[in-house]
Amino acid sequence: MTRPATRAGRPHPPPAARVLPSLYSSETGRTYRLDRLIGKGGFGEVYLATPTPAGSLPPRVCVKISYRLTGWLREAYFAELLSRQARALPVFDRFVQIESALTRYCLVMEYAEHGDLGSWLGARGGQPEKFVRQEIAAILETLDVLHRGQAMHRDLTPFNVFVCANECLKLGDFGIATHQASRRGVTADAFNPLGAPTEIAWGKVRKWQQRDDVYQVGQLIAMLLRGDVHSPMRTRDVRRLPCSDHLKEVIHRCLGARGKRYESAGEMIEALQHPPKQLHKGVVKSLKGRRVSFTGFLKRPRRDAIKAATRSGALVQRSPGPSTDILVRGRPNALQIAGKDGGLKLMEIRRLAGKGHRVTVIGEAQFWKLVAR
Repeated sequence: MTRPATRAGRPHPPPAARVLPSLYSSETGRTYRLDRLIGKGGFGEVYLATPTPAGSLPPRVCVKISYRLTGWLREAYFAELLSRQARALPVFDRFVQIESALTRYCLVMEYAEHGDLGSWLGARGGQPEKFVRQEIAAILETLDVLHRGQAMHRDLTPFNVFVCANECLKLGDFGIATHQASRRGVTADAFNPLGAPTEIAWGKVRKWQQRDDVYQVGQLIAMLLRGDVHSPMRTRDVRRLPCSDHLKEVIHRCLGARGKRYESAGEMIEALQHPPKQLHKGVVKSLKGRRVSFTGFLKRPRRDAIKAATRSGALVQRSPGPSTDILVRGRPNALQIAGKDGGLKLMEIRRLAGKGHRVTVIGEAQFWKLVAR
């Protein structure tokens, strides 16, 4: 069903626990016959089971047995919170089974007939952009419900996204999901190091925020496109993904500098639905007192352009930021992340424009005319 999703060192289930042929739920009065083991890890075990009486339940369900109360409580709580979300893996029943000194915490949930996303991609390979956009948009709607409620999943890995009937992706395993008491986030004390942003995995950042969930969604998009879940996507490799420049730009922003990521699922949904506006060149009358940055290849050496701009009274900035007034655009680099309009500085200009910071883009020819005055 899933893999362990917390730091190494978390206690494992009690050894040599007797496997029961069935479990009884005092909550619903149903009996669940355990047919076969389909998953096992630090969380416990998952069985394919048959409910009796089935009633409104499917003929086959999954029974997840844990030996720790905390994760079980979280999964049961968030399953109830997201019960109306079509892309949250539904939990049909929750109960506790006590046998002498052993306590089993049980959840009954939908059976994902195609397994988790990692297994499914291993068999199917990379997916077309249209399918990826459709499924990620649906997953983001569920994540948006969490984020608007000041909660975070913290474990959006391919092993916690499940492929159900009709190859429909659903989000599950809320064992380390939690609410935040402030916008600063929550202490990053439980996460899968292989799926966490580098700055958190290396201990440089101690707070998990909603933008870190967004990072994991960016990784999921890249994995769906390339059909490989065994290694994380690096920002410099985004340009090789088989998708549109717009989607590459979205992925790069998810995976790039932490302060520039989408701050929540809602902001990422907006970015997927509305491609960025094309940057048009403007006109300026003087560089004096203006903050200027350069991008692309200029016909003359960059150092000459910097000297000329400085002589004209401009303050040259290495990279554009909120205080930048003018971006001088040269010939684009063929290795840009997302096509001729997808260089890092151009993407930053569009991000700043979305926050209300206006930067005028001018061509090289206009720049040399201005400095020649």
